[in-house]
Amino acid sequence: MSKSEQVRRIWILADPLRCSGCRLCEVACTLKHENTIWPEASRIRVFEYIPGINVPQICVQCSDYPCVNACPTKALSVNEETGAVIVNEEKCISCGLCIKACPGKVPRIPKGKKSVVICDLCNGDPECVKVCQEAGYNALSIVTGHYRKVFETYAINPIERSKFIAMKQYGWEVI
Repeated sequence: MSKSEQVRRIWILADPLRCSGCRLCEVACTLKHENTIWPEASRIRVFEYIPGINVPQICVQCSDYPCVNACPTKALSVNEETGAVIVNEEKCISCGLCIKACPGKVPRIPKGKKSVVICDLCNGDPECVKVCQEAGYNALSIVTGHYRKVFETYAINPIERSKFIAMKQYGWEVI
């Protein structure tokens, strides 16, 4: 077992079937990180490509961290306690290689920001999870331990996840 697998990490499990699309998670995230309401800069995003299917998308802290490995300036690192990807905004050159490397295309460079944004798990106490649970939706929850085998189902882009959910929920394929 590798060192990263031995450390108990946290992960945010997003259940799209419970997500209302309220986007309180995006508001809480940007208030925490940007000190303003700026959904485009949120580290969690909610997509609705298919009416009625809201897909929260967030970093799943891949076991091999392709985004971190792709960064030419070492602006991305891993928090050893939580497993979250940490962005050093001074080192980031906004090249986008981390975005290309990510299987879910989660990192983004919002217009008006000079660096990439990726979920840092709020240092182990995610604001998005707290607000979702306080609102009673419980679409977001914290998972701890060794979960690497399940992350692959979440490390895909939101369009593909929406299609999968539509097939599961409605029994029909989306073109």
